[in-house]
Amino acid sequence: MENNKKNGSFRLVALFAINSILSLMLGVGLLLVVFHFYPELTQHVTTNVTKTEKEVTVTDTGIADAVEKIYDSVVIVKTYRNNQLYATGTGFVYKHENNKYYLLTNYHVIQDGNSVGVVFTNGEEIKVTIEGGDKYADIAVLSMESDSEIKVSEIGNSSDMRVGDTVFAIGAPLDYSVFSWSVTRGILSGKDREVEVSTTSSGSSDWIMDVLQTDAAINNGNSGGPLCNSNGQVIGINNMKLSDTAVEGMGFAIPIEEAVTYADAVIKGENVSRPYIGISMIEASNVYVARQYGINPTDGVLIAEVESGSPASKAGIKEGDIITEINDTKVANVASLRYQLYKYKSGDTITVKVIRDGKDKNIKITLGNSN
Repeated sequence: MENNKKNGSFRLVALFAINSILSLMLGVGLLLVVFHFYPELTQHVTTNVTKTEKEVTVTDTGIADAVEKIYDSVVIVKTYRNNQLYATGTGFVYKHENNKYYLLTNYHVIQDGNSVGVVFTNGEEIKVTIEGGDKYADIAVLSMESDSEIKVSEIGNSSDMRVGDTVFAIGAPLDYSVFSWSVTRGILSGKDREVEVSTTSSGSSDWIMDVLQTDAAINNGNSGGPLCNSNGQVIGINNMKLSDTAVEGMGFAIPIEEAVTYADAVIKGENVSRPYIGISMIEASNVYVARQYGINPTDGVLIAEVESGSPASKAGIKEGDIITEINDTKVANVASLRYQLYKYKSGDTITVKVIRDGKDKNIKITLGNSN
């Protein structure tokens, strides 16, 4: 009985196998017939079968080695006013000459302070000397003497960076006593960004900065700290972020080449001077200003006052004139006028286009020295 069952099972399996083989042969035969009479289908099927997507392998071992390379050269900057802590930020050691170490930070970090101290990663706070700085470049140079060896950061080159390259920032965001030497990572999001900023407490934009853009987190307290490439070299100095509920991941840094140029000039004792023309300016687009002066709101800068004996006065600029161009470059507001003006040096002669009594007029001005 048991053998009969086994034989019956064998026959069922054998029949099933034979049916499967016959079905497969029939299917292959039908395909061969179709391809024989309709060869154009062969190309279509082959394309679908052989098409492959490009494979990309991504490896990420982190940037710990790069961070370690610069970490101990980064400091917390503490600005004091009347012996009271007034502001904090970040800085880094960028140069060592003889027995003197030089540090960089933002001008706005130490602005309005009487004295400055820096804290190293070992917790030691040292009082430093303010060598000088420039509010428009937003660069300040500090110095200290030490017989001990202090870690000096390696300076890179922002012009060699490509958009999309890895970058990281080190700083003391928010509460420096809690989040000191925080590392944030991102990419270089853009180069040569022109961002309007305020150099005064008024909050209105009066200057334009050429900066690097990054999505690495930059917060209050990160100002003055280094923005580094994946080799741990400094390619920028973090100085601001766009802060708005609709904005995320837009931080900015001063290119290190520009920062070092100003810093080296300060160390050499050279004054950072700006050309001046001797005028008080108001936005011509301001509705209230336009109404006061009886003009239609427009792009440009309205001259509210001309300083006696100034380059502007000598050139014939008058109160009520509206400057719209400098050397054929449009001037939209106070920030753009100052940005264009400061591209020139004292002694240069520029041509400004003004609107006077509803008519355009070109006036040549020889620039003076702001010092």
